[in-house]
Amino acid sequence: MTADFLRNKTIGQALEDNFKTFPDQDALIYPNKQRRYTWSTLNQEVDRLAKGLMALGVKKNDRVAIWATNVPQWLTVMYATAKIGAILVTVNTHYRKAEIEYLLKQSEANYLFLMDSFRGFSYVNALAEIAPEVALGSFKTSIKSKNLPFLKKVIFLGEGEPPAGMLTYDQTLLLADQTPESEFRAVFDSLNFDDIINMQYTSGTTGFPKGAMLTHQNIVTNGYWIGFNQGLTQKDRICLPVPLFHCFGLVLGAMAALNHASAMIVLDIYSALDILVNVEKEKCTAIYGVPTMFITLLEQKSFNSFDLSSLRTGIMAGSPCPIKTMSETIERMHMKDITICYGMTETSPVVTQTNTEDNLEKRTSTVGRVMPGVKLKLVNPETWEQVSVGEIGEVVVKGYVNMKGYYNLPEATKEIIDKDGWIHTGDLGKFDQDGYLIITGRWKDMIIRAGENIYPTEVEEAIRNMPGVSDVAVVAVPSKLHGEELGAFIIPDEQNLQFTLREIKKYLRPLIAGYKIPRFVKTVDKFPLTASGKIQKFKLREIAAELWGNADD
Repeated sequence: MTADFLRNKTIGQALEDNFKTFPDQDALIYPNKQRRYTWSTLNQEVDRLAKGLMALGVKKNDRVAIWATNVPQWLTVMYATAKIGAILVTVNTHYRKAEIEYLLKQSEANYLFLMDSFRGFSYVNALAEIAPEVALGSFKTSIKSKNLPFLKKVIFLGEGEPPAGMLTYDQTLLLADQTPESEFRAVFDSLNFDDIINMQYTSGTTGFPKGAMLTHQNIVTNGYWIGFNQGLTQKDRICLPVPLFHCFGLVLGAMAALNHASAMIVLDIYSALDILVNVEKEKCTAIYGVPTMFITLLEQKSFNSFDLSSLRTGIMAGSPCPIKTMSETIERMHMKDITICYGMTETSPVVTQTNTEDNLEKRTSTVGRVMPGVKLKLVNPETWEQVSVGEIGEVVVKGYVNMKGYYNLPEATKEIIDKDGWIHTGDLGKFDQDGYLIITGRWKDMIIRAGENIYPTEVEEAIRNMPGVSDVAVVAVPSKLHGEELGAFIIPDEQNLQFTLREIKKYLRPLIAGYKIPRFVKTVDKFPLTASGKIQKFKLREIAAELWGNADD
């Protein structure tokens, strides 16, 4: 790989390039909040927030977590932390108490931005239960939590008066005057594009969520090439309804836009009607989403009443794209240049992508060709020997996209990155004669539902604690709507005891994020086992496919 493939820029430098070149052009629009930024006004607010954070004590390499939907402050927090070298820790908005407690502990988060609640679940109350000492915090004093010893301050992103002990976003902006411009610039100038700047929590291919450490180079360069393959320019306007905490929203969306000075029209939560309204109103040229999202857009009763003629491109990713959906998206939504991406959080994330010239077959049966600057090969998952074209092997990746590793988890890092620097994705695939990658399955047990990585161990641990459960195995179930759903096979601790889906949902709902809760449940007497006593999950997957496969069709 030559330097030609690399941006060699920090996020802050990329933002200031846009401010200098396109100061008065739209940068960031929140139509539901009536808030608009040009590259100039965005950069000004980001600088004030960065200085305010420095006044609060935020330093380079501090971990700053954000637990919120796509609120207007999300991206300014990301840019501001990037300008002073603090590491942004992204938090899944569906997390519940046990999950956020785990993340804040494992990441050793020093600061936390959070909104008040989401879909009836109070983030504020959950944090109060985990760390009641937050109520004693202030501008001048750090939180001293027994349970979260690294946490210093919490900034509230909700409306109205902040909960006891929390600061507000606006109060943080007001602190900017306490940080001299020279001090801020000295920190900004000291940053290197190879510094870790982002930690995204992912289930990866094994175990519980891990913080994938990504650098400026990882996500800035990846964002550049993602946008390049779509033909993005400063004239494009991207409708972004996907969550920013996920690499889809943050890198495929925000970083691609940043690198090409494209405007972002950000929606706080997904709503098919909102997307259609704002594509017409803001003359969007692109939409990003998983196949499920495009299906619901096309099925809207009022679809034909909207003018979508401004659309040109976008990204469909997260799960396999049905031919019918892709065809209708191109024809009925005018998105002739829509592309498909493949990758994982640990690879920044995109390693293959189709481009605007690829035909319908390539955009539905493959995930595109290898990105510039990325090495990708297919190997026998047992021997690690490279396989021939047309043969199936595990996808392994190497290049600028490689994460630095999992935060504070060296052994888990070694499990996914081999001694030669190749990341083992756990996905199986093959190359066609034209060099396009076709994903055929997974070597590991990870489940991907509508773009969300779910590792069965975490779900199994939760179910196993339920009264009456002796053992449980969770596997993927084919789904045309979400790519995969979760199916749970449960062995009861008493004969004749049966578990219903309603009981499982009721038990799990307070414990884990909704997308991790199985959609299908079956009570069984035993599992199929290997000679050594291990559960043969491939057999359970076959049974699940027969029982429930594509039940959402």
